[in-house]
Amino acid sequence: MTRGDVPAAPHSTYRLQLQPDFPFAAAERAVPYLAGLGVSHLHLSPVLTAVPGSAHGYDVTDHATVREELGGERGLRALAGTARAHGLGLVVDIVPNHMAVPADVRLNEPLWEVLRDGPGSPRARWFDIDWEAGGGRVLLPVLGGRLHEELPRMRVESGTLRWADRVLPLREGTEGMPLPELCEAQHYRLAWWRLGRTELNYRRFFTISDLIAVRVEDPAVFEATHATVLRLLREGVVDGLRVDHPDGLADPAAYLRRLHEATGGRWTVVEKILAADTDTDTDTDTDTDSDGTAEALPSHWPVAGTTGYDALRHIDGLLVDPDGARELTALHREFTRAPADRGGEWEATLRRAAYRVVVHDLAAEVERLTRLAVRACASAPDLALRDHAPWALRAAVRELLVRLPVYRPYPAPGTPPAPGDVAMLERAAARARAVFRVPEEAAAVDVVRDLALGLPHGGPYGGPYGGDFPARFAQVSSALRAKSAEDTAFYRHVPLLSACEVGGDPGRPAVSPAAFHAYCARLQRDRPLTATALSTHDTKRSADVRAALAVLSECPDRWADLLRATATATATTAGEKPGPEPAAPDGHVAWLLWQTAFGLGEVPPPVDRLLPAVLKSVREAGLRTNWTERDAGYEAAVEEYVTAAAHGPGPGARALDALRAALAPYARANSLGAALLHLTMPGVPDLYQGTERPYRALVDPDNRSPARFPDEAGPDGGEKRRLTTAALRLRARHPEWFLDAADYAPLHAEGAAAGHCVAFARSGQVVTAVTRLSLRLEEAGGWGGTELPLPEGTWYDLLTPGDAPPPPVIGGRCRLDRLFAERPVALLVREEAD
Repeated sequence: MTRGDVPAAPHSTYRLQLQPDFPFAAAERAVPYLAGLGVSHLHLSPVLTAVPGSAHGYDVTDHATVREELGGERGLRALAGTARAHGLGLVVDIVPNHMAVPADVRLNEPLWEVLRDGPGSPRARWFDIDWEAGGGRVLLPVLGGRLHEELPRMRVESGTLRWADRVLPLREGTEGMPLPELCEAQHYRLAWWRLGRTELNYRRFFTISDLIAVRVEDPAVFEATHATVLRLLREGVVDGLRVDHPDGLADPAAYLRRLHEATGGRWTVVEKILAADTDTDTDTDTDTDSDGTAEALPSHWPVAGTTGYDALRHIDGLLVDPDGARELTALHREFTRAPADRGGEWEATLRRAAYRVVVHDLAAEVERLTRLAVRACASAPDLALRDHAPWALRAAVRELLVRLPVYRPYPAPGTPPAPGDVAMLERAAARARAVFRVPEEAAAVDVVRDLALGLPHGGPYGGPYGGDFPARFAQVSSALRAKSAEDTAFYRHVPLLSACEVGGDPGRPAVSPAAFHAYCARLQRDRPLTATALSTHDTKRSADVRAALAVLSECPDRWADLLRATATATATTAGEKPGPEPAAPDGHVAWLLWQTAFGLGEVPPPVDRLLPAVLKSVREAGLRTNWTERDAGYEAAVEEYVTAAAHGPGPGARALDALRAALAPYARANSLGAALLHLTMPGVPDLYQGTERPYRALVDPDNRSPARFPDEAGPDGGEKRRLTTAALRLRARHPEWFLDAADYAPLHAEGAAAGHCVAFARSGQVVTAVTRLSLRLEEAGGWGGTELPLPEGTWYDLLTPGDAPPPPVIGGRCRLDRLFAERPVALLVREEAD
């Protein structure tokens, strides 16, 4: 198979979430439809063998084979062939950071061998295991109770140890032992699942003990885990890669260099979350320009760019009114009565969440760092590093970790630390020292800072005594950021749910047009082939849900009216009597429920989708219940409240219906505007399955349902699909107008309503113009005489419906009330429409 006419780099991709209910054959059937949209590549979720039944594929068990549940390699090749016949390539998702710890460990052959043979196994180098901490054994926290309670349920069968659905290997010579002695004789220690939080001695993915980290930095492990994917690339089955979670790796830069060389420089993007604000001293609650100190992707990484969450944040931010967002924040504090550090204020909430995660969820990881620091101090030739108490080093580790404003630093063995990392860790250290009551004990902060940077205390870089500390510190930092921000604080500070998105900044949700243009100019200059995204398999709310929610920032008073309508059914800490509907357990749940229901846009909202999302939200928030310590009474009250609200008809449901209908035109403007910006801004747009049509989905599993596609003669998804198709087909005809050879030029409207238009030109041949804050615009009297200066020439709007040629727009000063008379967006080209 050859690459044929498929372009080397995509001009657009379409993400398909493969699973047993949507295998390669289903994707193959969708190829004609997707080719008709105008995309250049299909973007596939992981295709290698994973845990049976997995709906996502990130729990890989065998890197050598393509997943049979999806159709195996034969099915993948058939899909690739059909795609290529329609001019499409394939981009696949790879998972270098971790593998599954499946119930039947036989499915993961390398792990099976390690558990059977211990640290002497040739495969022991695959996994990041601290054998010394475990006394030469791997802790497996999989039991439902303590070991002595579960022994009666264990049995030895066919050379394996079995408990419930778990199948584990036996160390040679132990099969005939009594069960208690047999368990103690293994290279693994079976334990109660609750011990994993503090006793785990292998690195995992975030806090998920069923995903064990892989030491892909080892060349032999890299070769073994990438051989199949590299072969598929060489043979032309696959054309590009998405790299999952590179921040979990010991040395992302070195890994990406090796991958770049092995793939021959194929188009590759990385799932890297770039922080919106890298200066935690800034009062971000009051700043409306969220691009001032944004983190940048390391320039030396040999990749096309990120998977696009940074683009998502900038597009979403354009739709948020900064004044209204501040009003919503004040209303949220008043309504929920949330303390500042438990949802009331963003920075305080984020800091408290970080502390909780670092002392609770990541306790085992912090203990490993503490052991490394203690060992480094004891072995260092510099006597100034002696006499630092373990508790002080542990405290220093925690205090530095919680103060890092980005996912992680990027130390590289044997090279000086990057100046940005040095400055960031010094800022964090300055604040961490203040926590210590005795200044002399605060010196432990400096020790940990230097260890994290690979610097001996007061000496040159690259000192040997620090060992693995820099990499391990960075890896824990990335896990902490993900768990404390995205998986905790985003569920506690919820004034505007659309801002609580992967890569977002809930404390500063608005992005000015000037910041958006600056961001786009940088993309075009530095990473013109980066991916951009609006919805993914990991977004907590799809783009259309967020577009609707953003309208609330333009009318916080109307949102307050809805809350008042539901107040009779909301219990508060003041103890008001509930009305005719069941009372909400607290204001946080009421706020969360009604915004989620509004974003879904269905009245009554479907309880089978709404309830799982709300329950997941309150568990992630961890304010009254969580995943491991559930409050059954509280969760029952949440379920009763959500079910009653969804079924209606009560005052809340009636108010929701009225608000949804009143704000529908402005949600439409946001949805179309976001879609057009995404499809025409710098970068390679990645569309998530189904989002070419109106698509309102909540957090997984709601957003990971098997894809469904209309027949060519079926419903076309209305104006959103027409917009999407027009933009994608334009990109396909003229990729040079949009990709690395293109340019980007902001266009600035002139007049009283100029701030409500965002426009730009691509390569002098395409003009994108969208309406922002359309409700505020209408309240201010509309466009009036506001005009958009266009480049010279005759322009046609590709979004004009019907078969008749669209009326031309002559270059010069174009009145926006005419340009946007039929639609809130325009896609102008300097050529006649087809």
